[in-house]
Amino acid sequence: MIYGRLSMQGEMQDKCGVVGIHSVDDSKDVSSLIYYCLYALQHRGQESAGMATFSPDKGLNYYCGMGLVTDVFKDYEINNLQGNMAIGHVRYSTTGESKLENSQPFVTDFDDGFIAMAHNGDIVNSDELRRELIREGYEFKSGTDSEVICYMLRKEHYSNGKSIIESIEAVSKKLVGSYALTILVNGDLYGVRDSAGMKPLAIAKRGDDFIIASETVAFDVINAKFIRDVKPGEVIYFENNEIQSYMLELADTTSLAHCMFEYVYFARPDSTIDEVNVYQTRLNIGKQLYEQFPIDADVIIPVPDSSIPAAIGYSRASGITYGEGLIKNRYVGRTFIMPTQEERELAVRLKLNPIKEAIKGKKIVLIDDSIVRGTTSKSLIDFVKEAEPAEIHFLVGCPPVVAPCFYGVAMASKKELIAANYSIEEIRQQLDIDTLGYISLESLVKAIGMPKEDLCLGCLNECYPTELPDDIEAETYYKP
Repeated sequence: MIYGRLSMQGEMQDKCGVVGIHSVDDSKDVSSLIYYCLYALQHRGQESAGMATFSPDKGLNYYCGMGLVTDVFKDYEINNLQGNMAIGHVRYSTTGESKLENSQPFVTDFDDGFIAMAHNGDIVNSDELRRELIREGYEFKSGTDSEVICYMLRKEHYSNGKSIIESIEAVSKKLVGSYALTILVNGDLYGVRDSAGMKPLAIAKRGDDFIIASETVAFDVINAKFIRDVKPGEVIYFENNEIQSYMLELADTTSLAHCMFEYVYFARPDSTIDEVNVYQTRLNIGKQLYEQFPIDADVIIPVPDSSIPAAIGYSRASGITYGEGLIKNRYVGRTFIMPTQEERELAVRLKLNPIKEAIKGKKIVLIDDSIVRGTTSKSLIDFVKEAEPAEIHFLVGCPPVVAPCFYGVAMASKKELIAANYSIEEIRQQLDIDTLGYISLESLVKAIGMPKEDLCLGCLNECYPTELPDDIEAETYYKP
């Protein structure tokens, strides 16, 4: 575990979902609210969790650990994290290994205070920025780009004497990539979203408390009222019990590039992101799949849980019965965000078990949200076949993933992406099924309901929303 305490004088006494809470009541303790928000965001990362809290009399307290939120924060640990201001983080690794040193929030101190930061996203030019900081004498404890941002903020604010807003703007001008940030600086809470809006971030209010979080489900669990999304390129902070806003003035303002994977897979279906309801989008995906692939079948079966709405949508559009054919063990983590291929393969049988009575002798339409590497799909199809269906028609709610993501979704290198190396027919033959159908890009865009130009579709068409460094390689970019 990482434990620590910083006073306002900077004295250290001990030692890729985000959330932040601001309370005007100095005597209030918001750590339990952060805990429940992180619990609601657990699907966004299962490798580590962390929290940093601040109160005027106790300064900054922070705690990070490996594992699920419930494992990291025991009662005695929560009791040590008192404060009326706080940020929290749950992580899965994209850049940086899965180890304690890479857990967040990151904290750095200076003579008159501290900066604590939680980051969702990936900075594609972080290696260049890291080398620059190392030349200036900064020492890194982790391998992540999040620590790079934290030190850059410290440099601009402390060494260059800029205000926090000026520092955030100066740093943002140097960052290429995606970021949604919650930042504590000397007891003030800030939220920042990149100018393309790649990663989600929203604001809510609970009584007199303001909450910032990656998804609206974090607000629901603590009965907070959603106010609005943080705008792309916006910094929000709080004064006089009101939201204050500053729009970053960036020289190379990127057009919008909301991550399509949030709607297809990553976000919880009960979230609303940038005014688009995730559940409705997935229902629409199912409807679009039926329009593309009107299959004569006996039952529609989802790969639980993220594909359930799409299967319901297909069932409603087709009139074919929706049925449970796969039972999920909900005590096993999501295979897509497990960091190694071996873990993903082992997790398939731990995670799902077919109901033979629901499948045997039937023509089934099996609906999944996406195929990335293809390994888990092969394992899935193999044990579905053990239940002896008459036909298997496998439909996918995401177009073929043909390129890696450099903005915070760990989906491997191009040589590991099955659709980048084989045609749809070749994949169908490898799976040995009757039908393999991917939703088209146009149908996916229609299901989301956003203009195509407002979505990041880089992993589907290799049209990335930012420039990529010449030396960046997906094979080394993601370090398991």
